[in-house]
Amino acid sequence: MAQVLGTIVRVGVDLAHSVLQVHAVDAAGAVVVARKLVRADFLQWCNQLPSGCLIAMEACATSHHLAAKIAALGLEPRLIAPFHVVPFRMSGKSGKNDANDAAAICEAASRPQMRFVTVKTPEQQAVLAVHRLREGFIEERTAFTNRTRGLLAEAGVFKALRGASFRAAIPEVAQDAEQISNELLRQALRLAGQHLIEIDGRIAWCDRHIQAHAKACPEVRKAMEVPGIGVLTASAVVATVGDFARFKNGRQFSAWLGLVPRQRSSGGMQRLGRITKRGDRYLRKLLFMGGRSVLFRAKHLDDPLSVWAGQVRQRAGWAKAQVAVANKCARMLWRAQRT
Repeated sequence: MAQVLGTIVRVGVDLAHSVLQVHAVDAAGAVVVARKLVRADFLQWCNQLPSGCLIAMEACATSHHLAAKIAALGLEPRLIAPFHVVPFRMSGKSGKNDANDAAAICEAASRPQMRFVTVKTPEQQAVLAVHRLREGFIEERTAFTNRTRGLLAEAGVFKALRGASFRAAIPEVAQDAEQISNELLRQALRLAGQHLIEIDGRIAWCDRHIQAHAKACPEVRKAMEVPGIGVLTASAVVATVGDFARFKNGRQFSAWLGLVPRQRSSGGMQRLGRITKRGDRYLRKLLFMGGRSVLFRAKHLDDPLSVWAGQVRQRAGWAKAQVAVANKCARMLWRAQRT
């Protein structure tokens, strides 16, 4: 068996929760192994492969951790965006299964012009975990605030307050027996107010760690020099991208973020549509927010970016101008990181 595995030069792996499908080929492209492995046995199987063997996987939540383990064995992990794998599935959309996916991953990894996803370091994953938690806490706070408003409305109490003002008013309302006569409902509101305070504390914890990342990382501080890029965006972009040198220019970086138009061009006729929205949705949202801040300040400033942003807004409208400014800021961010 070890002699057979020694001929393998490339492996495609379809990841799942507990079972992994492997598709291994030799230098001629002939299939050597095509089988399922339980996750606990996968690294032991990889340890029998020849040094430098390429192991390709689709980029997903668990792939970065597994790629680091594979690299420690002296092998070469490669991560591929899932939408790059789909065209290489021989049976098309109608034949999707683990074996076909593993074969498609193996074939996609052999393409000389394939674009691979950079493996994230544990430090990058830790910073991004804080960002993901913060985003989830904010969504949870919004949902719970709306639920609490509904409870108050059922008691005939309407508070036209927003954000922190509303959360601060909940304990006062919960103590007012004249407004809310039922003691059980007042207890429920006190519990809701305590939960919102806890969520605020968790968001503040995330903010402190993001600020600490910004202070400790020179790349984050450099990114914050770009207009429209604050602490949150700079920290998230640097932690997500890592090495900006893998993008040859700013346009490729903005395309990776999904900020360039879709194309349906043919016969020399250029047809552009809406932006592709590929890449990381969280980063794109932060850049849109930064573009909005640039547009808000543009009428009070006379720097080249503000003048250009104001002209785009007058010519194309607010929504398109916000996308254009986000695209511009992304390119400026790439340039700042490469100088």
